[in-house]
Amino acid sequence: MTSLPSKNIWIRRQQCPCGDWKCYVSYEGDAEETSIASQLVKNDMVPSESMVSPYVGMVFKSDDDAFEYYGNFARKNGFSIRKERSRLSPQLGIYKRDFVCYRSGFAPAKKKPIGEHHRDRKSVRCGCDAKMYLSKEIVEGVSQWFVVQFSNVHNHELLEDDQVRLLPAYRKIHEADQERILLLSKAGFPIHRIVKVLELEKGIQGGHLPFLERDVRNFVQNRKKVVQENDALLTEKRENDTLELLEACKSTKETDEDFVYDFSVDENDKVENVAWSYGDSVHAYTMFGDVVYFDTTYRSITYGMLFGAWLGIDNHGRTIFFGCVLLQDETSRSFSWALQTFVRFMRGRCPQTILTDLDPGLIDAIRSELPNTKHVTSIWNIISKLPSWFSLLLGSRYAEFKSEFDVLYHVDTVDEFDLRWNQMLSMFGLGSDKHIALLFSFRASWALSYMRGYFLARMATTAYSKSVDSFLKGVFSAQTCLRSFFEQYATSEMANGSYIVRHFKKMDGEHLVIWIPEDEQIHCSCKEFESSGILCRHALKILIVKNYFHLPDKYFLSRWRRESSPVIFEDNCTQNGEDEWFQEYHCLTETLFSESSITKERSDYVRIELTKELTRLLNEVRNLPEIDGVAMDLTLSPTC
Repeated sequence: MTSLPSKNIWIRRQQCPCGDWKCYVSYEGDAEETSIASQLVKNDMVPSESMVSPYVGMVFKSDDDAFEYYGNFARKNGFSIRKERSRLSPQLGIYKRDFVCYRSGFAPAKKKPIGEHHRDRKSVRCGCDAKMYLSKEIVEGVSQWFVVQFSNVHNHELLEDDQVRLLPAYRKIHEADQERILLLSKAGFPIHRIVKVLELEKGIQGGHLPFLERDVRNFVQNRKKVVQENDALLTEKRENDTLELLEACKSTKETDEDFVYDFSVDENDKVENVAWSYGDSVHAYTMFGDVVYFDTTYRSITYGMLFGAWLGIDNHGRTIFFGCVLLQDETSRSFSWALQTFVRFMRGRCPQTILTDLDPGLIDAIRSELPNTKHVTSIWNIISKLPSWFSLLLGSRYAEFKSEFDVLYHVDTVDEFDLRWNQMLSMFGLGSDKHIALLFSFRASWALSYMRGYFLARMATTAYSKSVDSFLKGVFSAQTCLRSFFEQYATSEMANGSYIVRHFKKMDGEHLVIWIPEDEQIHCSCKEFESSGILCRHALKILIVKNYFHLPDKYFLSRWRRESSPVIFEDNCTQNGEDEWFQEYHCLTETLFSESSITKERSDYVRIELTKELTRLLNEVRNLPEIDGVAMDLTLSPTC
């Protein structure tokens, strides 16, 4: 029976911005999406003796932890394992687990059909008795799994590293590789060519992928059959889920008049694109919308839709949300619709600067829809692609190239950049490389020498890009359907005036917040205020949504106030003077750091000189008397 994926899977976009569909971009450090190959290499580098053999009495937090540990032990020792039996009780649920060697037991005899040719495949099972049995116990209210039996005695030969990786248990084709395989298959690549392309892209030796050529062949054949069977069902699922998302938007609009959303339809009246934003996001944009980060990193495998998020940065340096969009494709037409809709949501105000990934289609749309907005590509979006573009091409010289590229990025003037760019091309023989040509054509959007003088609000930094990436990983790790995905951002108002607050990192958790404006009372089911005397983020979120920025005195306990400090200054004038001095000091340091961050030369100079001056001042202060005659009463009094 045909089955559809119950969850919506989101992955990074892997199509290269150079426009060549055969070109593939992988991301360093993203283990979940770059295939298990890198993880297997890491595992192979760990000596087996560093891993403790399971033993009777060994404790695990869960049976999954135990299975993972035993599986890693098995791989290091030349075999694989499988789950055998489990036992269930009404009180404990599953309370016993049996894990055994993959060659445990014997294959049941099969009756051959009469008159049919049937391939007689030999079973690998040979009655091996290697095993690990576990039992669950409740210790001080906490479930723990104990090893009650363990044997590492095998009646068969154990495999070497180059053989054990070929066992079915370790031959996995991860989602990112599946996408690449299907793309190449649709383009007409034969199976052996697909395998060769994957090996070249990953920079590994032939035959060292974590799966075999026949696994790729079986995957393509099975997927074609599944796609043919599921195509109509997937189309129906996408349409139904999209309509459900629109219903969620409509419902939110009825309870929050400041909420905004829009969608477009194709010639068959089917929904193409959906975008939405919130009242507090629009309000935040009026203050912090001068620089916008438009992230289009992720797309859905299930729906074939691209996700875009408009983000900003507030006066505390925190990432803030302006809105998001789901697009049917990655064309300039779809991106233009998204940008038009966003500007309309933000009441016609265009950002001064917009930061995006290096995407020619999106850049064309920005030029068309935001002609007076400066386009910038964060250096992080460039650096993350360099290994895919140049590591194999340059081999041992790649590290040297990356160092030269970093120097080039930081040069001061446009003329110096152009000169050193040509020198770099000659040095590494990259004059005809398509990726180098792409980078040079968009140099005005990423090279520092071309961006000086434009306001960026420190959002073009690697640190900010990584914070956004971390934020989105938290959102997409849940693999949710469209409506649940929409609700990750929602503060939902209930019919009785209470609110449900959800947090994107805890999709299984929600908190009920009750706000009574006439009495200035707010209550949250998390009970943080009752426990610590400090309002929780759920309550504060509702106060912000309701534009209530004056914290009621009852929620600002005197024990946390500054005036409740046991240190009492007799001379208020002295204290006021110190406050003014602190403000002046803060202003000076802020200006110093702002001015020094303009160039590397300034930054290096300030770092050296500031260290000298602060050390000198600290030494002089330490030589001053510790008592200056100003009386300080450090005693506690009931009348204070």
